[in-house]
Amino acid sequence: MDSSTGHGRDATTACTAFAGTRRLASGPLAEVALVVRGAQNSPGADRVVVFSDLTGEVLLDWRGTDEEIRRRLNTAQGGSLVQDAEPVSQQTPQPPRGRGRPKLGVVSREVTLLPKHWAWLAQQPGGTSVTLRTIIDRVLVTESDAAHERRRKEAGHRFLSALASDLPGFTEALRAVLALDRAQFLGHTSTWPSDIREHALRITFDEPA
Repeated sequence: MDSSTGHGRDATTACTAFAGTRRLASGPLAEVALVVRGAQNSPGADRVVVFSDLTGEVLLDWRGTDEEIRRRLNTAQGGSLVQDAEPVSQQTPQPPRGRGRPKLGVVSREVTLLPKHWAWLAQQPGGTSVTLRTIIDRVLVTESDAAHERRRKEAGHRFLSALASDLPGFTEALRAVLALDRAQFLGHTSTWPSDIREHALRITFDEPA
């Protein structure tokens, strides 16, 4: 049995269920759980694992004996898919808003620069404030891309470690994932089950389902 919700999924709750090397379903956890329940009497139902598409983490694992499953569930109890926010008591207090344009969220604070920096800023179109905001926005975009790249590597690593560790070329494929080298990954996984290979491509290299 195979089901997929396609595009438009909430990335934080999207997951994929595998029965052995066969993909059962992809979509929100609630929908995938229903598919898994309906496949309980299907071949491989005793080897079902549900992975988070966002992090590659195992959400549910029905492999092994009842005692092994119970032990895993007890160990995972209290865990969460998304890391908890920092406790309020540890959060850095926000300074009071100063001069600026409060309705737009603009805050005026002192900036200390060397004369050469002020001279360079004076030559930029739009003025000092616009130039500084543009530079900061570019840095934020770069940081966001770097964080996205790191998350994809980690998701691919977790997924493959959980489901593909006994497949030929696993170590080389894992290195390709950590390097985000798609060509190398394809070369080392050419004989792998297609569902595992395609899912790894999707969560690691952002390929469509």
